[in-house]
This record gives sequence, C-alpha cells and structure tokens, in this order.
Amino acid sequence: MAALFVIQGRNKGARFDLAGQPLAVTIGRESGNFIQLEDHEVSRRHAEIRRVGETLVLGDLKSSNGTFVNDRKVERAELASGDRIRIGRTVLVYAKDHDDEQAIGLVDVVGGEAGADGSRIIRTMREEDSIALAAPEDGQSRWLARARSNVQVMYRTSLAVSHTLDIDELLGRVLQLVFEWVEADRGCIMLLNPETKELKTKARRDRREGDTGSMVISRTILDYVLSNREGVLTSDAQDDDRFASGNSVVRTGVREAICVPLQGRYDIVGVIYVDTTTPLAEAVESRQRRFGDDHLKLMIAIAHQAALAVEDTTYYSAMVQAERLAAVGQTIATLSHHIKNILQGIRGGSYLVDTGLEGDDLAMVRKGWDIVNRNQNKISSLVMDMLSFGKEREPDPVPSDLAALIAEIIETVHQRAEELGATIRWQPPAGMPALLFDPEGISRAVLNVVTNALDAVEGRPDPTISIESGIDRAAGMVRIVVTDNGAGMSPETLGQIFNVFVSTKGAQGTGLGLAVSRKILREHGGDIRATSHAGAGSTFVMEFPARFPAAETHAAAASTAPDSTSDAAP
Repeated sequence: MAALFVIQGRNKGARFDLAGQPLAVTIGRESGNFIQLEDHEVSRRHAEIRRVGETLVLGDLKSSNGTFVNDRKVERAELASGDRIRIGRTVLVYAKDHDDEQAIGLVDVVGGEAGADGSRIIRTMREEDSIALAAPEDGQSRWLARARSNVQVMYRTSLAVSHTLDIDELLGRVLQLVFEWVEADRGCIMLLNPETKELKTKARRDRREGDTGSMVISRTILDYVLSNREGVLTSDAQDDDRFASGNSVVRTGVREAICVPLQGRYDIVGVIYVDTTTPLAEAVESRQRRFGDDHLKLMIAIAHQAALAVEDTTYYSAMVQAERLAAVGQTIATLSHHIKNILQGIRGGSYLVDTGLEGDDLAMVRKGWDIVNRNQNKISSLVMDMLSFGKEREPDPVPSDLAALIAEIIETVHQRAEELGATIRWQPPAGMPALLFDPEGISRAVLNVVTNALDAVEGRPDPTISIESGIDRAAGMVRIVVTDNGAGMSPETLGQIFNVFVSTKGAQGTGLGLAVSRKILREHGGDIRATSHAGAGSTFVMEFPARFPAAETHAAAASTAPDSTSDAAP
C-alpha cells in the first residue's frame, strides 16, 4: 500500500495512505487538503500528488517556499519508494509496500530434533566475522565484488530502514533490499515476542509472483541461530548425504538457506531467513551453489542494521505510549485541582444562599447566587475547552457575520468587564461582507482570548481592551486583533503560552484556553500569534483564510476596498 510518512515536523509520526484516494490529492496548510500539515512555511495549497497510470507524480502548486524531493527542488517529479519529500520544515517519506500479506501465514516451522528436517549446517558466522569481506573466489560472486567496491549497499540499507516508523513497512523494505543483493527465491522475517520468546512471521517475499505456497523452515536452524547468535548457511540437498533418500524436505525443493539473527544493541529481536528452491531433477543435475560465505556476511550486516531500526521503532512506540500516559496523569492532576477550586467556590456561594434563605436576607442570597453563577460559568467554560481540545473535528463553515459574532462575545463578557471597571473598545468595520467560517469554533477561539485579556487587566490602572477586525486583501486572511494594557509577559513566558496546561494565572487558570484557540484556528487553516512586553500589555493576532459565499464573492471583493474595511494590525 502506497503511503506517506511524516518523519520530521509538527506532524511527525503521521501516516497518510494513498491507496483508494482520488486521482489527485493535495498537500498544504488548509484543512481542505488530504494531507494537512501544521507548518507555517507550508502554503495553504502547497503541492499535489496525482496518479498517472501506476505511477504517483508530485507537483508543486506555485508554493511560496518550493517543493523538494531528495533535497532537489522540483516542479514535477515521479515518486519512487524511499523518496524524501521536503515541504517547508516538514519531511515526508514515500513508501510503496510490495509484500503479499496473505503469504505471511504460509510460513511453517518444522522439526525439533537434530536432523529431523533433513537440513545440515555447513557454515556458521558471528557478526564480528562478517566485517572483513573476503575476496570472491569464482565468477558467481562478481556482482558482490562490485557491490563491495561501492558503499551504496550498506548506505541504501541504512537509508531504507531509517525512513519509517511503521514496523511492517520497515520489514518489507528490508526484504526488498535482501532480494536485490542476494539471489534468493523466498524469504521471510520473524520477530521474537518479548514475553513468550516465540517467533512470529511478520513479513514474507517471493521472487516469483503468485508463489505463495507453504514455506518450510527448519526448527533446528532457528534454535541454533537464536541460541548461538550466529548466522548460518545450510544445505539439505547438494551437500547432504541423504539427498537421494527421498527425504520430505528435499522433495519440497529447498536446496540452500541462509538464516541470520536480528541482533540489536541489547538482544536478538528476530531472524531473517532466505532460501532457494528448484525442482528435484534440476537439483540433482546442478552442482553450483547460489549462496556462499560472502552472501552470509552481507546478510549479517543487513540484519544488524535492520535490528537497530526495529529496536528504535519499538522504543519510539513505547516512548510515545509513556508520554501519553504521562500526559493523561498530568491532565487528571491539573483538571482535578482546577475543578476542586471551582467546587469550593460553588460550596461557598451555596452556603451564603442557604444562610440568606434561613434569615430571609435577600441581599445575602443574591451575593451567594452571584458566586455560584460565576463558578458555574467557569466549569461550563472548562468543559467546553476540554471538548474542543480533546476532539478532532473538521470546521463546519457557513455564511456568518463576523461583526455580529464579536458583538455577542463582548455582550457575554460585559458583566465581567463591569466588575473590573474595564473598558472594551471596538468599532465594527463598515461594509464587512459575510464570510464562510465555523461560527461556533471561531466564537470559542475569540472568547478565550478576550477572557484572558480581561484577566490580564485586572487590578491595572485604567484597564482597557481593544478589539479590531478586518480583511487583509493581499494575504487573503481575516484578522482579529485583541490588545490589552495588562502586566505583559516575559519572553520566556510568551514562548510557552500556547502549550497545554501552561497558565500565567496560577491556580485561577487551566492552561487550556489559548491552546484551544490555536487548535481551532489551525483547523480553519489559520493561526494565532502574540507579542508582549513586561509592563506594556499584550497583543494577540488571530487569523484565518477569507472565504466568501459563492453568491457574494463579487460583492465581497468590492466591500474589501480600503475605505470600507479596515485592515487589522499585523
């Protein structure tokens, strides 16, 4: 299955399957792209991948920063398995899996007693012995001499196994490389279950297409390789005294085999097995071997590189899982603390309400209810932020009035502003056209920023918040700018404010609001940025692509003239 894997950038670890997709799929920053990348240096519609026959062709869509394949800038390029695609700061690897998954289940391990399977080990070798490759002794090894004279063999192995985080894709690439350099007819890779220590076939390859019959492997050989940590070259035909005895394994046509351990940094993670098959009559007449010491050495070297990659992939998955568990623990601890504070506020307000009711003191009842109501709003806001941040959702753009949306937000926070004695300055832009966006999402994003601004100006002299909105015609973006005259932030704090659970409010904040705003705006194909100076307040700029209802596109273009819609400050 053809797929793209992100190996560098914000989306690292993501996989995008290309099989079954339309003839052309796009890559870019906007949410409408099949492959959406969270990368400021990626254009909104940066590149496309088009299927031409059996080939996938990558084409640049006049992007700002260009598209690169294997570090070469391209306008159009046919993709080959293993190609590295660089778009902005993001690097993707294209992989095409040729494995026959059904064949994996047709690998059988036979025999447990020495010699029971008719196989005989004729050569063993440790990893350190494979480093010095001997010169070929006959013509059948000339290809190997050329391979050794060119470091491309091991370079390509290292390159192939380092470009995927998918274990099945990794093993498929290893077998593909083995078949390029070793004249094997069949091969498979088996990995050890870390708990049961049993081998399980994870990948298989056959040189002849459609040859997916049962594959017989000697248990004796596997046990020897695992226990002695040595690669082995075996023969059960040409060099075996029982060749003419009608042994069942001989009748299967297996003549020669190489089995090498996948020896990683710390332990063996599995084995690679390859063999040759031939009809019995041909095997009797032929005395020429396909496998020799050089093939065994090369297989050991390839297996070591593959084992390191298997370990890295396994440890990476374990690390991701550990990070997820740690994040869950941090989430529970942080939210529990904040919910506890809210409940304490509700409990205190409820006590005042009960006391006021008992003493028929309406003023005390009103005071208690105000406390309960404020904390009720806090917990409602917290739950909405949790839902917004934890759920992946596609924006539902509908024709909406941005000015009316901002007016509703100001009305929502009006009471809070009055309590702080804060002034909110906002002048609706004249002639603002209807825009296509998700009003629920954008309202949430802007409300979080305005609420944060109100918290920032609390206790400041002449607390003031300014809101500006407009359309930047040159950039094709809608901008909403919120400025406050609060205490401001240090550069260190400013660099962390969009991270989850980072709050400048101490116990009063959850650290979710700004992270949610950024997530919503990025889902719209936009973003949020901030500038701040200690003692001089902060400015938050929210932007997303300006899209207009189809029927109003012409009118919208006219309404964005300089005298009708004020461009928001950058």
